[in-house]
Formats: sequence, structure tokens, C-alpha cells
Amino acid sequence: SHPSQVLADIMTIFEQKGDLKKVKVTYLGDGNNVCNSLLYASAILGGRLTVACPDKYQPAQEVLDEVKMFSRISKASVDVVSSAQKAAADSDVIYTDVWTSMGKESETKIRDEIFKPYQINDDLLKRAKTDCIVMHCLPAHRGREITDSVMDSKHSVVFQQAANRLHTAKAILAYLIAKAD
Repeated sequence: SHPSQVLADIMTIFEQKGDLKKVKVTYLGDGNNVCNSLLYASAILGGRLTVACPDKYQPAQEVLDEVKMFSRISKASVDVVSSAQKAAADSDVIYTDVWTSMGKESETKIRDEIFKPYQINDDLLKRAKTDCIVMHCLPAHRGREITDSVMDSKHSVVFQQAANRLHTAKAILAYLIAKAD
């Protein structure tokens, strides 16, 4: 999981789009750490999240079971699909992460082939709402999971998202220091 990243992500979505319950967030790529935390956050907060991953790279069943339980309480809508094109339709937010995480570098070549249909590019962005924002937790591999034209477009809030990491980290530290007193 990557909970501190997702706190910054939720903050960025709230700043850009408002109420998480009224926003369709789409995550494309590997169903691992960042995806897991986004699933949990959406399920707990009552968000609308669609995750699109290749079949063999979907989130772990244990995570999905817990997310389902939280979603029942919060009335969240969480879906896991395999089609990036369908998932991107009418999205308010499209989010991705690297296709090859640390420790998986030997899989880079095969992952590049498998994940190619999950790239955030101009064609995929046309399926989303015209005011859709694009997020990436960085560092990005431009030309792989996200193209330069999207990363540098008016849709990209990647650097605001990165700046929000500082603010959420400070909030976590302030909370922990206050609890210690």
C-alpha cells in the first residue's frame, strides 16, 4: 500500500473536482500498492472508482474483499475491469503509476507489452470528460504509461499532486506529534 501518496491524491481531487462522491476516478495500470490504497480510500470515503488492469495484474482478492466490505458501508462504487478504453469513458480523473515497480525491473520488457493498452495518451483522454484531470504519482516514464502530450497538457495536475505530498506529510506529522503529547 501507499497511504501517504493517496492522501495527497484525494486532496488533489478534492481541490480540482470537489466532492469525491460525485467524481468518477479511473486508475489504469498495475493493481499493486498505489492502486490498493486508492481502492481503500475510495471505498472508505464513498467514492466512484474504476480500476482497469490486465487480468494477471489485478489487485489481490484479499484487498478487493476488504474494499467490498467498506463499500457496503460508504455506498462507494468500486469496479475492476480489464478494458482501459471502457474504464476511461466519462471519467473526471484518470490516474496511472509506473508499469514496473522497484524490484520488478527484470520484467520491464514484458510489462511494456502487456500494459501498452493502458497508456494515458491523447486517444484515451478523448473518452473522458472534456475537463478531466490526469494524475501520476511520479516519477513517470514518459512514453510508457503516459505520453508527453498528456503529461504536459492542461489536463495534467501531476505537479500539484506532487506538491500536495508535502502538505499531507506535514499533516500526518502534526497529527502524530499531537497524539504523542
